[in-house]
Amino acid sequence: MCIFCKIVNGEIPSYKVYEDENFLAFLDISQTTKGHTLVVPKRHYDNLLSLESDLASQIFPIVQKIALSIKEITKAEGFNILNNCGEVAGQSVMHFHIHIIPRYANDSFNIQFSSNSFTNEELNDLAEKIKNTL
Repeated sequence: MCIFCKIVNGEIPSYKVYEDENFLAFLDISQTTKGHTLVVPKRHYDNLLSLESDLASQIFPIVQKIALSIKEITKAEGFNILNNCGEVAGQSVMHFHIHIIPRYANDSFNIQFSSNSFTNEELNDLAEKIKNTL
């Protein structure tokens, strides 16, 4: 059983901030920044790709509600809302979860996106291929 399932089942203590019949949210013990919170479905799903679509549609209103509360309490100036999907993407617990990471002017957390080297033709071709599989 994964660590998040153990938290959901009450086998491991957590700092709960939200709970309903389908989801649990709790403070991340690493606290990348003050208020760093994880939102997980109570039922185990390995990652976003295995999550049922009805649960996917329910989770973002919860994430928004929690982020608004964190902003009020901590005076966060922004947020990173993050999901790592798969080990190569940095997912370390194979139970779908969303990170709510409050951001402050002088925090040390850093996410950087690099520029791409794709041509317009390559981007158009890729966009069409993706669009045609939806």
